[in-house]
Amino acid sequence: MKETNISKRPWGRYIILAESDDYKIKRIEVNPKARLSYQFHMKRSETWVVIHGDGIVTIDGIIKEIGKGDVLTIPKKSKHRIENIGNEKLIFIEVQMGTYFGEDDIIRIEDDYNRE
Repeated sequence: MKETNISKRPWGRYIILAESDDYKIKRIEVNPKARLSYQFHMKRSETWVVIHGDGIVTIDGIIKEIGKGDVLTIPKKSKHRIENIGNEKLIFIEVQMGTYFGEDDIIRIEDDYNRE
């Protein structure tokens, strides 16, 4: 795995596994008791497959507990967040589908780390 494919974040890190003009695949690792921002995307949808750990996911205000083997579909423009409620890393595979995959297509509504 090339070091350039790894991006550290205040909540953990992600690794780009594959990408092309119409998709991007990431392995996302969320540290214990951490969570991603409540956010949405204008140009992509996402599908998450949980491969390790336990968490809480919020999609358009609906909150549910998730764990290994769960699959979540997040349509374009849907507000979403995932939180690690366990004592080990929460790991999921994210498949992005759309027309643009840049980090500047993250519109944050709420963020624990005061990012814009």
